[in-house]
Amino acid sequence: MTEPEADRRVVVVVVPATGTWAPPGRDPDAWRLALAEDTYEVLAALDRVDVAVAVTGGDEAAVAEVNALTWPGTPTYAVHPERPVLHAVELAGPAAAVVAVSHDVPDLPGLLIGKLFRALSTADIAVTPAEDGSLAAIGTKLPVADWVAELAPTFDTPLAVLEAHKPRRHAVAIGPGWHRLRSAVDIARLDPGLEGWDATRSLLRRS
Repeated sequence: MTEPEADRRVVVVVVPATGTWAPPGRDPDAWRLALAEDTYEVLAALDRVDVAVAVTGGDEAAVAEVNALTWPGTPTYAVHPERPVLHAVELAGPAAAVVAVSHDVPDLPGLLIGKLFRALSTADIAVTPAEDGSLAAIGTKLPVADWVAELAPTFDTPLAVLEAHKPRRHAVAIGPGWHRLRSAVDIARLDPGLEGWDATRSLLRRS
């Protein structure tokens, strides 16, 4: 990598191409896009990082739909549904490290992403575990370590699987946990007094 590339850090919001769970009375696709928009806004506000958006298994229309939520010039592309995280990392371009973030963390503190980048100075992979046993964010330094490439972790990969496959003690760094919005229980974790997550907030307020 050239000198600028050696310092480049990228965060990628990974968005499913179709709606998944949504609160009662809310359209799943509208919910998916609201979460994605708010998660993108959190990451776009970070200093000294480039932001991209990856659409899992999406066609041109799905990519365009998500791209409409971003600032002009934000790279948006489709990634393979079976390996969305590592495909997103590959398409992010030359960089020192890339952090892929699940679309359903609209209130994620940006500080947690900074912790992952710092951990990648020594670890092969750094993760933000979610309270439901999944992962909210997955960071990897480049080039991707062989064992990480072989495992091809996704946001649904249990932390125990990463720990079982790591080739050395500090190969996996675990950052502070957070919550994803995947059930009615998770909605209660949103703090109404916290700034941000405006699109999600607006959708929840609709009768």
